[in-house]
Order: sequence, then C-alpha cells, then structure tokens
Amino acid sequence: MALADWLFGRKLATAEEGEQRVGVFAAIPMLGLDALGSAAYGPEAALTLLIPLGAAGLAYIGPISALIIALLMIVYFSYRQTIAAYPHGGGSYTVAKENLGTTAGLLAAAALMLDYVLTVAVGISAGVGALISAVPVLQPYTLVLCLAILALIVMVNLRGVRESGMAFVLPTYVFIGSMLTVLAIGTVKALLAGGNLQPVDTPLPAAVVPVTGWLLMRSFASGCTAMTGVEAVSNGVTAFRDPPVAHARRTLTAIILLLAIMLAGIAYLCRAYGIIAREENEPNYDSILSQLTAAVVGRGWFYYVTVGSVLSVLALSANTGFADFPRLCRVIAQDGYLPNSFAHRGRRLVYSNGIFVLAVLSGGLLIAFGGITDNLIPLFAVGAFLAFTLSQAGMVAHWRKERGSHARTSILINGAGAICTGITLLVVLVSKFLAGAWVMMVLIPALLILFLGVKRHYRSVARELATTAPLDTRNLVPPVALLPILGWNAIARKALRFAMKISPDVYALHIAGDEKTMDELEDTWAQRAQEPAKAAGLPPPKLIVVYSPYRELYQPLKQTVADLQSAHPLRDIAVIVPELVTTRWYQLLLHNHAAAIIKAYLLFSGFRRVFVINVPWYPAE
Repeated sequence: MALADWLFGRKLATAEEGEQRVGVFAAIPMLGLDALGSAAYGPEAALTLLIPLGAAGLAYIGPISALIIALLMIVYFSYRQTIAAYPHGGGSYTVAKENLGTTAGLLAAAALMLDYVLTVAVGISAGVGALISAVPVLQPYTLVLCLAILALIVMVNLRGVRESGMAFVLPTYVFIGSMLTVLAIGTVKALLAGGNLQPVDTPLPAAVVPVTGWLLMRSFASGCTAMTGVEAVSNGVTAFRDPPVAHARRTLTAIILLLAIMLAGIAYLCRAYGIIAREENEPNYDSILSQLTAAVVGRGWFYYVTVGSVLSVLALSANTGFADFPRLCRVIAQDGYLPNSFAHRGRRLVYSNGIFVLAVLSGGLLIAFGGITDNLIPLFAVGAFLAFTLSQAGMVAHWRKERGSHARTSILINGAGAICTGITLLVVLVSKFLAGAWVMMVLIPALLILFLGVKRHYRSVARELATTAPLDTRNLVPPVALLPILGWNAIARKALRFAMKISPDVYALHIAGDEKTMDELEDTWAQRAQEPAKAAGLPPPKLIVVYSPYRELYQPLKQTVADLQSAHPLRDIAVIVPELVTTRWYQLLLHNHAAAIIKAYLLFSGFRRVFVINVPWYPAE
C-alpha cells in the first residue's frame, strides 16, 4: 500500500470528487493538448503531400490552411452549443444517440474511440519525431522513446484528473508562449522585409509533378488532422468545476483561438521563409517547426526551449485521449454497450480500466507502425470527422425539437457544420483510402458489432435473472461435499471440519502421484478422520484416492465430480477448496497456486450444479 500511495497517491473518497474538478487554467493542458499539439503535425502533414511540387507547393499552403481554419470555426460554434445542450458529457455519442438514434450514437462512439487511440499514438510519435529532428542520433531509439513516454502518461493519469491537468501546465504554457513569440517575431520580420526573406533552403527544389486537384485534395485531407481533439472539451464537461458549462465554453474558446493563430502563422511564415517539408525517414530530417524556429530566432537557447516545448506538448498531447477515452467508455458502459467495469472508478476517482485499455491499444499501434508519424497519419481524421458530422447532424435534430428563440440560427450553424465536415470526411476517405483509411472502415463496423454483442449479452443475462417468484423452499437437502486434499495437515483438517458442518456426506479426494504418499494417507485416514467423527455421532467422511502416475490433477478431479453427480442426481455438489493465503507479496513466489487454478477450472468446466467454497488458511507470518 505504501508503494501504491507513492506511485498513485492516496485513495480518494467519492465525496472528494469536487476537489478533482478543474478550471480553465488546468483544463487547457488536460483537454487541449491534442488540439494545440496538432498545430505541429497538421501543417507538416499537408506540406508533406506538397513535396513533389517543390517551391511551387508553398503557394498552396496558405489557401489550404485558410480552409482548415474556416472549418475549425464552424466546428467551434457547433461544439459551444453542444456543451450547453448536453452538459453531462458524452459529446458526439450522446448527441447522436438522443437525436439520430442508437445506431448513429454507436457509430459516433466507435469513431471517437478509434480517434482517441490514434490521438495517443500520433501525438507521442510526433513528439518523438520532433526530438529526433533536434537530436538525430536518437533515431534508432524511436519506438523505445515512444513506449517510455506512453508509460509516463499512463502513470500520471492514474494519479487523478486534477493531477493530470496540473502536471502538464508548465510544458503547455511554455509551448504556447514560445510558439506565439516565434510567430510574432517571424511575422514582424516578414512584414518589414516586404515578404522577401531569404529562403531556408537555397535554392528551393523544383517541381517534379504538375499541380492537380487530386494532390491538393490529399494535402487538405492530411492538414485536417490539425482539427483532431476539438471535441475533447464537449466530452469532458463533467471534469469542470461549477459552473461547468461556462468553464467548458471558455476553455474551448481559448483552445480554438490559439490553434487558429498557430495554423495561420505557420502557413504564412512557411511561405515567407520558403520552408518545405522533408520525409521523416530521411537522414537529414528536420521538422517544419524546427526549421521555422531556427529561421526566425536562430539555433540558440530559445530554439531549444521552443523545440523542447514542442516535443513536450506533442508527446503529452496523448493526455487528451487519456482524459476523454475513459469517460466515453464510461457513458457507453452505462448504456450497456461496453463491459460494466468501464464505469467503475479506481483509487483516484479515475476510470482506470479505460486508461489501461487505451494504453494497450495505442501501444500496439506504436509497435505495429514503428512509432513513425507518417505511417499513422492516413488512419487519422476519419474518426474525428465522422464524429463531427454525426454530432452536428444530431444538433440540427435537437434544435428542431427544442424550437427555442435561437433555434433557427443554431440549425443554420449546425447544418452548415454538418455539411462541411461531411464533405471533408468524404475527401479524407477518398484521398486516404488506399493509404490506410480503409482500415478505419473495417474497424468501425467491427466496434459496432462488439457494442451490440455486449448489449445482447447483458439483455440475455437480465432476462434470466429477472424474477418475481418467491423463495423456493422445496427439497432443501444438504449438498454432497467434496474436499480435494494433498495430504493430512492443518489446512486439510480445518477444511474437513467445515465440510462436515454443511453436509452429512463428505468425500475427501486425494490424487496421488506416488504410491508411498497414497498408502500413508489410506493407512491413517480412519484414525485421523473417521474414528473422531463416529465418536461425535457424525457420519464418517469417506476417502477417495486416485492414483495418477502422470501427475494429472484436473482430469481426475473432473471425473470424480461427474461420478458424484451420477451417484446423487438430485443433490448439489459443494467442492471445498482449502487454500493457503499469503499475506506478503514475496510469499507469492514461495507457494504454488493450485487452489486458485482448481477454483477457476471448476467454475469454467461447465458443471451446472457444482458450487465452489473456499476455506482459507493464513500462515503465522
């Protein structure tokens, strides 16, 4: 317990939940890191697709970024309304489910869950990519660094909501401050120079392919990854202190404003300084933000502060996924479409099972794709824009039902948002389908099938458990007790005494691996067990000895249970399992765990009228 308290903090009572809620200052690092961090890899993803155009590609990054920012503002106004209309969280899932039906809600949930998994993987891999661009010697350790950062973020989130927000305050605001400073200085220099700054690469490469609508569409689709994470605030409204709607709206406004400024500034300065993207697997790889910062302020101490903050925020942007994925799983589990365990809170009032599942899934993605951002980007944005579209379509239906004073304006805003994000979703799917977006088209239906299978199971169990019948007191005969023992010792004696309390028919089962042990137990059984029972006027326990020359344990046990059921067809079988319970962690290594395995084996063996009862024995030390 002392180790757990040191790692995760002391246990929190349910009544302390209010103390874990956050305001705008802590919520920006907790829920905004994904959106803010995407300013680093969104423009880079767009420029990477424009590499074949060489210097000519820089003419298109401005219009592409302008379209992305316009779309971002539409989504922003839509989610402001979602926060007010659905202050209990759930975001796109809740909106779509309540207004478009259960299927649409589950579709949004599946899209969001996959988006959060990718948020974690892409954020960490992009952060490590930024580190490698500054320290190229670390490139062989890309995957190891990714997994180490993932483990760190998991540990922080297991400590609680408030701690996860406050832990990332410093790197977040250093990133915001340094990026705004670089953009401001660069913009002033560009304006003073009349836009004729010396390009970073001289001469700039020439185009190797002509400009096509298809190429620009693919670049726009990749750049739209800068919009991922915008929905995080609407999903996490319950994490804000009172009044939650006001705090959530202010947080969303701050995040969107900062992101829009960064996207516009990066696009402008990339063209002004002639900065083009480079392939991530190139030996001389240098990220867009690294090139931009070096061009504006040089490679002095401020360069390393800025690039370090970019690395921190990109890597820690995975925290947005850890903040929202468990909450989304909790809402889905409460509706019966995920296991109930996702709705249970751990020692620090966080949904620990959701955190663990997200860590495993995102870690698997990092391993599968080698921690390379460019390999993950094609999978990105599909889930986010599907959730955007369903959420805004759901809000249109919501306002049509509400018919408030501002309903018509709200319908226009949400309708425009649904159309724009829907078109963007189609663009992303078409342009990225062969590059990997097809995987999302397989995974989303697979998740839907999983949701419906879980719900079907819970409904089936509920039907079996539902009853209004009174207690049936007929045929209340004691069970037949079966006691597996290794030999005669204090543990067996205690378990046998308990078995004789609950049943007149007790069978002790000894499965012998050698004849000497078998003969010794048979010779002394009458004196140690049967004669004391007769003296007390009780039925003597019977001994069943099975010789197992190949040391098999579970098959002879199963056969004995089956034989007893055949001999007593109208009675239950109670298997009494004696178990030595260790009280120190190191004692787990000193004893076998046959009792636990026997219990699991019997519970899952398919016997319908067999009950397993544990009789513990606690050692003196």
